Amino acid sequence: FVLGAPALRHLNMWIDDMSGVGPRDPLTQGGVAHAIVGSVIEITIAVIVTVPLGIGTAVFMTEVGGSFARIVRTVVEAMTALPSIVAGLFIYTTLIVGLGVPRSGFAAATALAVMMLPIIARAADVVLRVVPSGLREASLALGASRWRTVWNVVLPTARPGLATALILGIARGVGETSPVLLTSGAASFFVLNPFDGVMNSLPLFIFTAVRSGEPLYRERGYAAATILLTLVLVLFVVARWLARPRTGR
Repeated sequence: FVLGAPALRHLNMWIDDMSGVGPRDPLTQGGVAHAIVGSVIEITIAVIVTVPLGIGTAVFMTEVGGSFARIVRTVVEAMTALPSIVAGLFIYTTLIVGLGVPRSGFAAATALAVMMLPIIARAADVVLRVVPSGLREASLALGASRWRTVWNVVLPTARPGLATALILGIARGVGETSPVLLTSGAASFFVLNPFDGVMNSLPLFIFTAVRSGEPLYRERGYAAATILLTLVLVLFVVARWLARPRTGR
């Protein structure tokens, strides 16, 4: 924060991109708004992919059970420790090299989804397993089918915990550098179409700026790191708040 404070004091840091701005230009020019927008777009796409898959996987592991569900749970637990560089390399090999998809925000979002999916699935699995079995039994006793019970009883009961699982997944994905480094490339301007060429993001901007030898550009990188760290901290605080014990009726 101390190293990035000089850049954070300027409004342009929050609303401008780096198009036409060089590493030696003063801090009154350029900003990281394009990287913030890129991160939001990539994370949004990753969330759209991972939420149904993650919660669906958790429901399968919890409600279906059996030997195959145990295998799936083992794979999910193993993937939570998957190195981010491996996820990025997997998407780079399959999408970019194998299928010819250009480096883009969509490719980066796909790599982030690979990182986020096991986190969301594992956390959602834990949440669904602590839903009281009496609620399921009461619903079944009233004549509801198993899947109607899951949809109308189990998932609504676990909603706060599922929201926490989602936030933990976002917090994992938003700060990843290796996947976006391999799959998205870097742009110095706003890119709103995730399928239209390279797209910058906060982790990638930080990586590019901090490794630069120009002091002013490095200050921009430290400012972006402060923004990213604050965002992750806020996400964890919200997750803890959602997961707090409920009192009363």
